[in-house]
Amino acid sequence: MATPVVTKTAWKLQEIVAHASNVSSLVLGKGSGRLLATGGDDCRVNLWSVNKPNCIMSLTGHTSPVESVRLNTPEELIVAGSQSGSIRVWDLEAAKILRTLMGHKANICSLDFHPYGEFVASGSQDTNIKLWDIRRKGCVFRYKGHTQAVRCLRFSPDGKWLASAADDHSVKLWDLTAGKMMSEFLGHTGPVSVVEFHPNEYLLASGSSDRTIRFWDLEKFQVVSCIEGEPGPVRSILFNPDGCCLYSGCQDSLRVYGWEPERCFDVVLVNWGKVADLTTCNNQLIGVSFAQSNVSSYVVDLNRVTRSGTVVQDPVQDSRPLAQPTLTGPTIRRGYERPATACSKPQR
Repeated sequence: MATPVVTKTAWKLQEIVAHASNVSSLVLGKGSGRLLATGGDDCRVNLWSVNKPNCIMSLTGHTSPVESVRLNTPEELIVAGSQSGSIRVWDLEAAKILRTLMGHKANICSLDFHPYGEFVASGSQDTNIKLWDIRRKGCVFRYKGHTQAVRCLRFSPDGKWLASAADDHSVKLWDLTAGKMMSEFLGHTGPVSVVEFHPNEYLLASGSSDRTIRFWDLEKFQVVSCIEGEPGPVRSILFNPDGCCLYSGCQDSLRVYGWEPERCFDVVLVNWGKVADLTTCNNQLIGVSFAQSNVSSYVVDLNRVTRSGTVVQDPVQDSRPLAQPTLTGPTIRRGYERPATACSKPQR
């Protein structure tokens, strides 16, 4: 008699000792989904290949703990911000410091690379957001408006806007060309830790320690829906690359949501603790968490996860992408216009 094949939906990939002291930040590369960068209290930035035990590269230069790290999409540059407020950009091919950017007066809590320009945005405990030109190594603009630490920054896919989330319970949207705030989204009742733009619609998602995820319409500048009852503070959210659903990394579980109307498509148990970052690669979702000097990575097989109103009958054999939920009437939003740029060169 043939033994039934037991296939798992989620599993732990590996656990590594990432630094000599505590890990203070980490991020997954969003281009390949296979590169991991960690920042530590030992003032170093270490680079890892997901599922490989050895450190690829260890970058030095900071003199205080590294509190925030971010890779650009082609994964050729990395930026790290420290507790003292200094920012360093490394060229990964040359393995050297490209720029040191000074100007913040406190801990760097958030960083993001512009999608196709040589710019970096930084948010700090000093409540300021700064836009830096890496080539000219100077601060191009300062955005003031938050009253507490800026926890997350994201550029829109077309590169025209910057969204910021802060401990003051607010989400703000900044127009980069006009250099001013376009809109402020209020509704969260706790610090907002994460924001993400929808990959192609004018839609923004925000997650807070008030245990809710809110979806904001970027044409009408109003709330679309609110998901309540998360098991704990929302630390990590990610839209599926085709925009059909939103993943939320909860305490020890992954939840899959739709927003019009708000509903939960699936809950997958993953014992990843407090997951710090998520990315997708080859129809798998990768999640990473850290505790003291250890970093753990986990995999969720997205072929076995319900991601829209339609349920895949046989996820093992059916490799076709899931159908997007059918949108009706005024719910179809504008899409981002992405200009063709020289920066969208093929990856190494």
